[in-house]
Amino acid sequence: MTRQLTYKDAVNEAIRLEMRNDPSVILIGEDVAGGAGNDHIPGALDAWGGPFGVTKDLVTEFGRERVIDSLLAETGFIGACIGATFAGMRPIAEIMYSDFIGTSFDQILNHAAKLRFTYGGKVSIPMVVRTVTGAGFRAGSEHSQMLISIYSHIPGIKVIAPSNAFDAKGLLISAIRDQNPVIFMEHKRLYMKQSNVPEGSYTIPIGVGDIKRKGKDITIVGVQKMVLTALDAADELAKQGIDAEVIDPRTYSPIDIDLICESVAKTGHLLVVDESHPRCSIATDIAGMVADRAFSSLKGPIKTLTGLHTPVPFSPPLEDHYLPSVDNVIEYAVSLVAKTRPGRAGASPEADKYLSWGAGPRASQFLVLGAKCHAAIHQKFSPDIEDIKAVATAVLRHRIVRNYKAEAEGISVEAIIEKLL
Repeated sequence: MTRQLTYKDAVNEAIRLEMRNDPSVILIGEDVAGGAGNDHIPGALDAWGGPFGVTKDLVTEFGRERVIDSLLAETGFIGACIGATFAGMRPIAEIMYSDFIGTSFDQILNHAAKLRFTYGGKVSIPMVVRTVTGAGFRAGSEHSQMLISIYSHIPGIKVIAPSNAFDAKGLLISAIRDQNPVIFMEHKRLYMKQSNVPEGSYTIPIGVGDIKRKGKDITIVGVQKMVLTALDAADELAKQGIDAEVIDPRTYSPIDIDLICESVAKTGHLLVVDESHPRCSIATDIAGMVADRAFSSLKGPIKTLTGLHTPVPFSPPLEDHYLPSVDNVIEYAVSLVAKTRPGRAGASPEADKYLSWGAGPRASQFLVLGAKCHAAIHQKFSPDIEDIKAVATAVLRHRIVRNYKAEAEGISVEAIIEKLL
């Protein structure tokens, strides 16, 4: 039986089921049990459950011996989790934000990832590090980074980043049962998204991607939350006669590159959407692997759409600009039309000097529509300012009228528009 469940409740349910199933599973992290020393206060035990309430109520069922509030010391409790695996435990560590994993990087990079190899496979490190990732939450640069690619680079660690509640539950159960260390990344802006999730326990294989939408014209790979963006884009593209296939890798080490290459062999085009920075990202990693393995299938260049190469801004307008968005495109289109109206606010000097009539409000609408079409033709899931510039002359030249001065000086409409851009 399935029912609607939020992403964060699906994570909670996966942990609860595995703790019931296996007494060696423990949970440790900052405020996962509501803060130490509050047991005497009615209701205080489960008043917190971490910064997003994901582990709420677990301490009531399993007690403080298995749901453990840690100090503000990621280095210490990640090290403790590694040690616990040698004692036969299966620890789940919660780090509030993936940005803080850096403080425990030595334990993850040089111990959790390597000990199984160091001892010739005679030991296992069955631990999960759950952490929150992603921008768009107005949380500032130290709480918003997308660091999937950093941990995917490390051999000996598995990296999972689900895009929906169904996948989150099944993959987390698989991660807890795995004999290797797993980094399990949960996007904060997905926590309240709902999906149909079965009751009871089920697993999803680690390393197997999923086709979220079948198509034949272009392959769009979304990284975690960008899967939702890719699906929205596919719906818009369908209105223009373009049938996009959307793939969710779900796990990034190992990654199901065969699934992506098979899709590219069918569509001939690839766009990877990743909110991370453009350099050394999952987007560039996938692009490189596809270029290496499926180059002959490509009918055009591989495209990547990422965040900017800058720390995630705290300012809401700047953060919106940092993430892939069409808002800046609309703003640019409106300002461009305003520049063509002589004698009006926002008019450019060229308009005042050479035009007797400027473009009307419909020009803004058609600039955006034209830019969307231009982006789609060039295998981009959303338009940018360069797409507006590409269609500006076609949209504006019959909507503006030169004055006598422009005609006398031989200034063409196209030349005026070029100066406006």
